Amino acid sequence: MTSEQVRQAPFAFDALVDRWRSRREAGPVRYDEDQKLWQVADHRGVTAVLADPATYSSDFSGLVPTQEDFETFRRGNFVGMDPPAHRTLRTLVSQAFTPRVVAGLEPRIEALTGELLDAVADRDRFDLADALAYPLPIIVIAELLGVPVGDRGMFQDWATTLFAGDGIGEALDMADVEQALDSIAPTVREMNGYFLDHIRQQRKDPGDGLLGRLLDAEVNGTRLTDQEIVGFVALLLVAGHITTTALLGNAVLSFDQYPEAAALLRAEPGRLPDAIEEVLRWLPPFPELGRRTTREVELAGHAIPANSVVMANLATANRDPDRFADPDVFDVTRSPNPHLTFGHGIHFCFGAPLARLEARIALRQLMDRFTALAIPCRDEVELQNPAVIVSVRRLPVEVQRR
Repeated sequence: MTSEQVRQAPFAFDALVDRWRSRREAGPVRYDEDQKLWQVADHRGVTAVLADPATYSSDFSGLVPTQEDFETFRRGNFVGMDPPAHRTLRTLVSQAFTPRVVAGLEPRIEALTGELLDAVADRDRFDLADALAYPLPIIVIAELLGVPVGDRGMFQDWATTLFAGDGIGEALDMADVEQALDSIAPTVREMNGYFLDHIRQQRKDPGDGLLGRLLDAEVNGTRLTDQEIVGFVALLLVAGHITTTALLGNAVLSFDQYPEAAALLRAEPGRLPDAIEEVLRWLPPFPELGRRTTREVELAGHAIPANSVVMANLATANRDPDRFADPDVFDVTRSPNPHLTFGHGIHFCFGAPLARLEARIALRQLMDRFTALAIPCRDEVELQNPAVIVSVRRLPVEVQRR
C-alpha cells in the first residue's frame, strides 16, 4: 500500500467523529428519547453543567444498578461524590499526590520510555500499544504504589478487563451498565483484595512512597480509611494509566492522519505541548460525563426536571464553533486551547499533569529515535469500544531509524 493509499484510507475514528458532528448539529441541548436522558453539546452548556455540582450532581446513587464488589471502590472514588465529601477526600489525597510528586517522576519516566523502546530496537514493525502505550503508565503507577515488579502484569490485565467493553453497545443504557458491572465484578473483587492486603502491609511497615503518604495524610483530624485508599488507587489506575494509554495512541493516529502536523513537530519540537492539547481536544478518551439534576433547571431554553440524567458531551463541546476557530481542523499550533477533555470545576482530572508529562516524554522520544513512524495498514488498527473509552487496543506501526 502506498503512502497516498494509506492517507486516503478511512481514519479509525471517522464514524465516531461523524456521530459527534451530528450530535453537535442537533442543537446545544436536547432530550434523547432512546436513552431517556438530556444531551448537552455546546461548550457554554457543558461548562455550566460541570461548574455547578449543587445543581448537577455526580452522585448517581439510586439511579444506576448497584454491585456489592464496587462499594469499596466507591468510597474512595471522589469523581462520583459531591461536596463536602468530595472536598474532604480530594484534599486528603492531594496531600500525597502533589504536583511536586508528579514532576519528580520525569527522570524515571524518561528512563522507562527508553527501556521500553530499547526492547523493540531490532524491529522495523511493532505494536506501539503493546510496546509503549500500555506498559509505560502501568509501570509508573505500580512503582508509585510500591507494587512488586512481578505483580505489574496483573495491573495491565485488570485495566484491560475494566475497559474492554466487550458485548456493550455503543449507546449505553441501564441494561448495558448492569451487564458491564456484572462482567467486571470478579476483577474488581480481585483488585480490592490485593490492594487491601498491600495497604495493611504498609500500615505495619510504612514506606516513603505514595501509599505511605496516603496513610499519613490528614485534614482536621480526618485520615483516609483503608477502603477509601483502595478506591483512590483504583481511580489512579484510571486517571494515571488508561488516560495516558489513550492519549499516546490517539496522538500517533492523529499524526499519521495529518503528516504535515508530524513534520511541523519534528521541525519545531517546542510545539509538542500544544500538539498534545490538540490531540486531547480532537479525541477525548472519555467524551461524555454524566450528571444528575438535583432540582428543575433551565438550560438553553429547556426545562430539565429534577432527578434527570444529563450527559455533558466533552467531544462536541471541544468542536464548538462558537468557542474554537475552525473546530473541525486538527491544528497542533492551536493556542489557547480551552478544551474540556479533563473536565472543569471541582472534578477537573487530578491525573492530568501525569498524563501530559508521560505523553510529552514518550512522543518526544519516539520522534528522536525514529525518522519516520507510520501506520502501514489501518485495517490492522484495533479500537476499544468507544462507549467505554476512545482509545486503541492494537496499533501496529512501521518505523525508520536514524
